[in-house]
Amino acid sequence: MRVLYIIAYDITDARRLGQIRYFLKGYSTGGQKSVYECFLEREELKFIISKIKRLINPNEDRVHIFRIDGRSKVITLGIAVPPIDPEYFYIG
Repeated sequence: MRVLYIIAYDITDARRLGQIRYFLKGYSTGGQKSVYECFLEREELKFIISKIKRLINPNEDRVHIFRIDGRSKVITLGIAVPPIDPEYFYIG
């Protein structure tokens, strides 16, 4: 079963940035700049994570992979920090 993921990245090196962008475009159904929407099977997600781990510099780059399901855990790679839901939201 395919699940929608949002993959967002901040890559510090132009060469690595190009490699990540080219790689993810092959799996995306849409996106904008450094954020891609990908409908993935479980094995595709595993492959993408494995490939990104090889492409990034974990001390400089950050990658977030969000499964679009409120019950799911966010996967972070490199220096990315998992988002924390605040106790409340201000809408103003």
